[in-house]
Amino acid sequence: MTKRFGWTAILAMALLGVSAPPAFAERSVSCSIEFKLEGWSALYETASGNGTIKCSNGQTAKVSLNSKGGGITFGKMKIVDGTGTFSEVKDINELYGDYTFAEADAGDGKVAEARVMTKGKISLALAGKGEGTELGTDFGKFTITKQP
Repeated sequence: MTKRFGWTAILAMALLGVSAPPAFAERSVSCSIEFKLEGWSALYETASGNGTIKCSNGQTAKVSLNSKGGGITFGKMKIVDGTGTFSEVKDINELYGDYTFAEADAGDGKVAEARVMTKGKISLALAGKGEGTELGTDFGKFTITKQP
């Protein structure tokens, strides 16, 4: 009798158009970031800034950005019109934390920068325009922290 009731309930849900509970539904959320970043390098690279993450499910967050690394690199830069795209996630909270990167830079005056980085299965592609002087290659850590 119990088996028959279970199948009847499933059939009734299907006929009434009732979907699975949200816990079982797989969601993909697209998120992007707009940011400003300023820093310098002389074998050691450091930069900091802030931005706003916006997601397709309506979630938004103000964030702080920090970049630290090293390599054969010299210069300073200021990105004022930065944008980025994250790979799809289930929730904005998956985006906070440390990403790793490697890059090569060359520019004087007007600077255009592009950087791709990863944090486990999540990737982030950044692009920005600004000013500065940079030359070299480096690697490091890029950290996104939610502002209170």
